[in-house]
Amino acid sequence: MRCSILSNRSLLSLACAGWLCLLAIRFASAAEPKSAPTPEQLKFFEEKVRPVLATNCFKCHGEEKQKGDLRLDLHEALLTGGESGPAIVPGNPKESLLLDAVNYSSLEMPPDGKLSESEIEILTTWVKIGAPWPKEHGGAGPGLRKVRDKITAADREYWAFQPVRRAALPEVESDSWSRGPIDRFLLARQQQDQLQPAPEAERGTLIRRVSFDLTGLPPTASEIAEFQNDTSPDAYERLVDRLLARPQHGEQWARHWLDLVRYAESDGYKQDDYRPQAWRYRDYVIRSINQDKPYPQFIREQLAGDELEQQTPDALVATGYLRLGIYEYNQRDVKGQWSVILNDITDVTSDVFLGMGLSCARCHDHKFDPILQKDYFALQAFFTPIMQRDDVTICSPNERTEYQQKLAAWEMRGNDILKELAELERQPLKNAATSQLGRFPDDIVPILFKEAAERTPYEQQLYALAFRQAKEEQDKIDFTKKLTGEKKDRWIELKEQLKELGDRPQPLPTAMTVSDVGPQAPPTMVPGKPRLGEVLPAIPTVLCTVQNSTAQNNSEVTAAAPMPPASLAANSNSTGRRTALAQWMGNDDNPLTPRVLANRLWQHHFGKGLCESPSDFGRLGQPPSHPALLDWLAKDFVEQGWNWKYLHRQIVTSAAYRQVSHGPETAASAKADPFNRLLARMPVRRLSAEQIRDSSLAVAGELNLSSGGPAVDAAKARRSVYVKVRRNVRDPLLDVFDVADGLSTMPTRNVTTTPIQALLMINGPWMISRGKAATTVIRGQGIKELDQQVISLYVQILGREPDDGELSAAVKFLSKKNEGKETSLADLAHVLLNSNEFVYVD
Repeated sequence: MRCSILSNRSLLSLACAGWLCLLAIRFASAAEPKSAPTPEQLKFFEEKVRPVLATNCFKCHGEEKQKGDLRLDLHEALLTGGESGPAIVPGNPKESLLLDAVNYSSLEMPPDGKLSESEIEILTTWVKIGAPWPKEHGGAGPGLRKVRDKITAADREYWAFQPVRRAALPEVESDSWSRGPIDRFLLARQQQDQLQPAPEAERGTLIRRVSFDLTGLPPTASEIAEFQNDTSPDAYERLVDRLLARPQHGEQWARHWLDLVRYAESDGYKQDDYRPQAWRYRDYVIRSINQDKPYPQFIREQLAGDELEQQTPDALVATGYLRLGIYEYNQRDVKGQWSVILNDITDVTSDVFLGMGLSCARCHDHKFDPILQKDYFALQAFFTPIMQRDDVTICSPNERTEYQQKLAAWEMRGNDILKELAELERQPLKNAATSQLGRFPDDIVPILFKEAAERTPYEQQLYALAFRQAKEEQDKIDFTKKLTGEKKDRWIELKEQLKELGDRPQPLPTAMTVSDVGPQAPPTMVPGKPRLGEVLPAIPTVLCTVQNSTAQNNSEVTAAAPMPPASLAANSNSTGRRTALAQWMGNDDNPLTPRVLANRLWQHHFGKGLCESPSDFGRLGQPPSHPALLDWLAKDFVEQGWNWKYLHRQIVTSAAYRQVSHGPETAASAKADPFNRLLARMPVRRLSAEQIRDSSLAVAGELNLSSGGPAVDAAKARRSVYVKVRRNVRDPLLDVFDVADGLSTMPTRNVTTTPIQALLMINGPWMISRGKAATTVIRGQGIKELDQQVISLYVQILGREPDDGELSAAVKFLSKKNEGKETSLADLAHVLLNSNEFVYVD
């Protein structure tokens, strides 16, 4: 892909033209006749909309009760409405009374408290897209199943639930192209459609492609020259090995994982408080990928690192995975918030590790997939016992012992002073806690004022969540204002005496993590269905064999057998539930775990997975384009010790990965297979937001490659993975190029093209500064000749030399004077940074 040198005016004109084109497409789409809901729309309804309606509306407007003659659990009833008229007008939020009510614009529903902003936005989006509803309740939806009460043998024969088997390599005719099994599978499918794979890309394209894929950074001029001059037959393979060994590999692939687990360094919601210790989890992921940690170990540390017999700092930090969800610090409804937290953990865990969209089964048996409502809460039961912890120290045993000895010695010297200070501070601290805890709902307050020993495990969890607000208030206390008279004077005097003892030892570092509330788990119940009793932890029923289920015949399975907790160390204070879950997930025979991860790695190398819905292997997702290849990759991954880097190497050294992406050789496949599902050419891909920022800094000679540590502001020249990730306030450059928002799991990034992107790249001071810095590098090389400066700048920014036409045009551009101002090399650098060739990889 060659760049064009355009003026700012030309780029702006193109941007505006693109914007108008998008508007035209939008209005044209709105005018088209309405069709049946798409699978994506139905999934949005089941995962997002129905839970909001079920939780907040069905009690008063459902099957048993219809206040105001309004029923909201049937599509036809919504359209008909009640006493006030239709509840919704599909496609028209302004005319939809339901939205007026939840916004408290007219009626105020629900009456016991306004919905959260995110819930209102979900309902608004749903109405905007036409209020899709599954066919079962009067809407139009393909392939809908009736509510089920059992899982049949046929359900268990679905492709994703079958054991992973290594398929035999297919036969292909006159194969001089394949470099390994991956290519054989692809070529056999291409030959069925009479397609031929594209030839191998030239070396400059290959090194840029694989460098961005494996490290997220462009190759340097010296690296390009070294590779192009290496005539050995394994030059490319050795390049791949060098890239996989770099610390930047972990930084690149950690970002993909962080998207999945909705990593951020702030709470979200309106307050969006910063999380100063969140970065430790990010660094854990980077280290794990660079160490090529086996995937089952990676899973277990995140789900149950606190339950390992040898509790390492890494494992404790890893379990911070269970703390990554959004959190509303000042939420008084702790019961509701705790339920939201557990639901979020359940949803994300099933999406990320299993590729199963379980959230549709939260309110009812899944309408499309063989997943029972009880399955949802059986998975949640693994997490029901957790307690959020911010007091767990992250250090080695020797460091802890040394700290405890120093602290004990310091406290011994100031024992009397510390006791007296504690007594003076006791009442103000108690008053602050009492004031805060008394503001919670009436059904919560008695729990908060119980003696600790009298609280049930569930009540302990609610107390811990509520007391976080009391602790926040205690930490704000100014004792010089809360104490008066002699007490105030004595407190100040004691503080001065304390200073004379020397500095208190610096506290050991801590991390956001979890533990279990104790060896006894709180009960897990299906909301609104007490008759079902406690739900014990179990794997999804459809994944059970008949032998380990309650079914007595081979035709159907009606419920999953509870999974016994894992055996833990004798001194453990945990239930062992999460360890048992991690052991099952990381088992070699699990049909989902290896398929899901192998598909994710393929997705990020080829732009989309063999299964294009990487977090949904169910019927609402897409079936794999090459099921035998997906199984072959998954089986090979397991047999090689669940080794990430091995699988990366297998993929990027294939002939398929090395193909050209465009040109006359790809014309036939582009016509016959426009979406490139058969991969007879390499897809062109835009760089991610982080890659655009990082490569801009890299080619400008400014990028700081130091690793790890607390997050920094975006103004710092560190890699984007180390930039602060605030959910509500994102860096403008990253945000405009579709960075993950951290609000929900993101298996696939949006890739948009907007006028704002062009305007920010052209006129934004940040990108203009990178152009100026890039020329500093050129001048530092001592190059005087204008044409040589142009050649060096092209190599530095685009990874190649200019052709004759580009060189001539660039020299002419630099020699030109415009209104008395000389055009500078920085202007040329800025133009190259704005080219398609810079932000896309062939």
